[in-house]
Amino acid sequence: MKQKKESTPSQPYRIRLPVFIDDDIGLGDVLSRATSAVGIRPCGGCKQRAAALNRRLVFSRSRR
Repeated sequence: MKQKKESTPSQPYRIRLPVFIDDDIGLGDVLSRATSAVGIRPCGGCKQRAAALNRRLVFSRSRR
């Protein structure tokens, strides 16, 4: 019988950007802001989707 792998929370992948941002921001937050800016209303699953994307990818400020 196959054993299930225990899911361990992994660290999000970090992309470092120049001075465009002040604090860390997740991909889900970026997409939420972009869709709100063009007038798309959030649906019921949008918060869950944004949270999942935030766990996967984070934009952070580059080190000086």
